[in-house]
Amino acid sequence: MIGAHVLTAQTMTLAWLFYLPVLGWAIWRCPWVELFTDARRQHLLFGTVFALFLLWLVRRDFDTGVSFHFLGMTAVTLLLDWPLAIVGGFIAQLGLLVLGRQELAPLGVNGLVLIGLPVLITEGCSLIVERAQPKSPFTYIFCSGFFAAGLAALACLLVAMGLLWHDGLFAMPEWLEDFIGYIWLIVFPEAFINGVIITALVVFCPEWLETFNRTRYLSPPSKGNDH
Repeated sequence: MIGAHVLTAQTMTLAWLFYLPVLGWAIWRCPWVELFTDARRQHLLFGTVFALFLLWLVRRDFDTGVSFHFLGMTAVTLLLDWPLAIVGGFIAQLGLLVLGRQELAPLGVNGLVLIGLPVLITEGCSLIVERAQPKSPFTYIFCSGFFAAGLAALACLLVAMGLLWHDGLFAMPEWLEDFIGYIWLIVFPEAFINGVIITALVVFCPEWLETFNRTRYLSPPSKGNDH
C-alpha cells in the first residue's frame, strides 16, 4: 500500500480516472438480481469482504510511506468472480479509510495496484485454464490458485516500485539488487495462502467457488464398456 506523500498529484489523479471506470464496469457486471435473491451469496460476499478487511489490517508500515500486507485477491476473485471481487475490495478499502488506515487521495492508485491488477491476472489465468478444459481439480488449484496468486503478488510489487521510481519522491533502496531476494519472501507466502484457501474450498465447499466447474472437475470418471 502506497502513501500519498510518495506519489505526485498527477499520478493520483490519473489513477482515479482509471479506477472509477473499472469500479463502474464491475458494478454494472455484478449479478445483483441473484445476489439480492440468494441469502447464501449475500453471506458469502459479506464474509469475504470482512475477511479481506481483516487481512489488510495485518500489515507492516514503514516510515518511507509504503506498507506491506498480503493481498488475498486471488482467492476472492475465484470465490466471488471478478465483478464482485472488485466491488468487495473497494468496500474493504472504504473500511480502512474509515479507520484511518487508508488515505483517500492514493486510494485510486492502491485500488488499481492491489485490487484491479490481481483480479485481472487471476481472471486471465482462470480463463486460460477453462479454455484448456482440464478434468483434474489440481490443475484449477495450482494454476488458478497458487500460480495466479504468486504472479499477482510479483506484478503488484513491480508495478508499485515502478510507480515510486517514476514519481521520484520515494527514496529507493541502495541495495536494490538484494531487494530481488526479498521479493520471493512475499510472492511465495501470497501464493501459499491463496492456494491453501482454494484447496480447502475445493475439498469442503466447492459450491462456494463461482469459477469452479463442479460438473467437469468432480464428475466420476467414465467407465468403458465391458466386453
